[in-house]
Amino acid sequence: MPQPKKVAGKKQAETINQRLQLVMKSGKYVLGYRQTLKALRNGQAKLILVSANTPQIRKSEIEYYAMLAKTGVHHYGGNNIELGTACGKYFRVGILAITDPGDSDIIRTVPGEQSTTIATS
Repeated sequence: MPQPKKVAGKKQAETINQRLQLVMKSGKYVLGYRQTLKALRNGQAKLILVSANTPQIRKSEIEYYAMLAKTGVHHYGGNNIELGTACGKYFRVGILAITDPGDSDIIRTVPGEQSTTIATS
């Protein structure tokens, strides 16, 4: 029997989910739009994850604040329900800010982050 081919996009989503679970266990994070904005304004956020079904006006505002704070933004492939499940929560998560990655290497490996964030931290 031929083995099914693995899709590169699905494999990447799995690795992001695994790294995100490690951040939830060993790192620090804030969930939600308001707390993410506060973390960006205070310069605490290292990486922002935005779900696919977040309204465009919120995405653009988060991207603007992230650009000012020189913080990477990653557009998560799934909707807010899937992002919440990946975080291990039983509720929806539209926007997530990672303030301390802990044991995870999510900040270095997630596409969309800026290399200047690592050099200045």
